[in-house]
Amino acid sequence: MKIVATNIGERREIDWKGKIVTTGIFKFPVDEPIFLDVEDVKGDAICNREKHGGIDQAVYAFSEKHYEYFKELYPDLEWELGMFGENLTLSDCEESELHVGDTFKVGETIVEVTKPRQPCMKLGVRFNNMKIVKQFWNTDKSGVYFKVLQTGYVKKGDVFELIKTDKTKPTIADVYNEKRLKKNM
Repeated sequence: MKIVATNIGERREIDWKGKIVTTGIFKFPVDEPIFLDVEDVKGDAICNREKHGGIDQAVYAFSEKHYEYFKELYPDLEWELGMFGENLTLSDCEESELHVGDTFKVGETIVEVTKPRQPCMKLGVRFNNMKIVKQFWNTDKSGVYFKVLQTGYVKKGDVFELIKTDKTKPTIADVYNEKRLKKNM
């Protein structure tokens, strides 16, 4: 896995069907390195601390390869990296190969895989279509949250070097599928 883009978002207020929604999901690539801190990415807006950020969700990463699937569903959107609200767009991030607790050295940091993303209505706001939330749930393309064990800077081109893995632990895809099944019950 390699970082294809580092993405940061500002706090925005959006009029969504007559209701003001505050969000940080509108993230865009930046050219300078970004700092991965213990509970968030420095300079990145988090508007709902109950659902985003924190120790187990400090950094969100999404695979560039997953973009192709969603581009087919939304061919008329103006596509750019960061569309899914990810801080890191990775060259190849396979949820079925990442185990909870996998630890990586990347840039100056050490990060640990914690959990998949569960889509919320703000993804629908970003896509200007609430259908994306269900479509996202119905894939195995959740992306992954990381805990930051060693803070520091990362940049485009940095490679994830595996430090530790335990293949007896569930994969991110396993955890996501279990959550999806519970949600659909």
